[in-house]
Amino acid sequence: MAQTAKKWTLAKAFEGTPKPSDFKLVEEPISFNLKPGEILVEALYLTVDPYMRGAAVEPGQTMIGEQVARVKVSNNPAYPEGTLVLSNLGWRSLTVVPKPEEASRFGPLVRKLPDFGDLPASLAIGCLGMPGLTAYFGLLDRGRVKAGDTVLVSGAAGAVGSVVGQIAKIKGCKVIGSAGSKEKCDWLKEIGFDHVFNYKETSVDDALKKFAPDGIDLYFDNVGGDYTYAVLQNHIKFAGRVVVCGAISQYNDVEKKERSTYGFIIYKQLDILGLIVVAYKDRFPEGVTQLLQWVKEGKIKYKETITKGFERMPEAFIDLFKGGNIGKAIVKAA
Repeated sequence: MAQTAKKWTLAKAFEGTPKPSDFKLVEEPISFNLKPGEILVEALYLTVDPYMRGAAVEPGQTMIGEQVARVKVSNNPAYPEGTLVLSNLGWRSLTVVPKPEEASRFGPLVRKLPDFGDLPASLAIGCLGMPGLTAYFGLLDRGRVKAGDTVLVSGAAGAVGSVVGQIAKIKGCKVIGSAGSKEKCDWLKEIGFDHVFNYKETSVDDALKKFAPDGIDLYFDNVGGDYTYAVLQNHIKFAGRVVVCGAISQYNDVEKKERSTYGFIIYKQLDILGLIVVAYKDRFPEGVTQLLQWVKEGKIKYKETITKGFERMPEAFIDLFKGGNIGKAIVKAA
């Protein structure tokens, strides 16, 4: 028995903001006659994330990323048919996996989903997955957050930033967040941020003079660019900490203009801490267990922006760079 699988490949290298013409939808036959040890998985939910913009994907290759999938056919007793899994298989609708335990960037290529109870399985690529783990390890391990800190989160209404702010509140911090619309700012207030500002209407300087007159202890940076320059120049405290998670304001900047912040780093004696969540893959179970507990206790709330249809993967991805998502951006395959 055979069926047609679909995959999205990179048609040509990105120049500036990604465009629909940068992607190509490819169909290929896929056999249900599996060899021993193989499984066939069907994507249910797929992630789109800003990091994919700078990933090492060459034209003709499948776009990368995680997906929540269901085992459709199995010739592997460890993965019975119907098992829900988290897999690092990219933008594919159906995939034959010869070796599910094979190592990938995020750990095993395929791993069974933990029991989330009544919570949706899509959270495995959201606040209980890579974005939530980025927030968890970035804030607690890299940022060394402590009670009484004043924490600033840029891109605060996104999948990572929204969890960062809520964990900081759990830890007893004063939390300031910024986003680019009234709807996003309203949601951040709902989930417990102490102060919120729309960076399109209020400058970083004006907002932080008002909300953090004594300065910022910890800045969780998701945007980079002029925003970050202003924070480091005028608002970060001496010996302050900066967790550099992303720079979405610069990903599509063809000219790559950036002012040096070395002077601020030196004379303010700042700790600038890069963050790659895969460095913590051996501790992922720890992070998921704690995040799941906080979600069940109502201490972490989440929001998902769901695009329906595998054919709309590029649309959902491009929308990230227009600020179209609140919380986690997800594509529901069917």
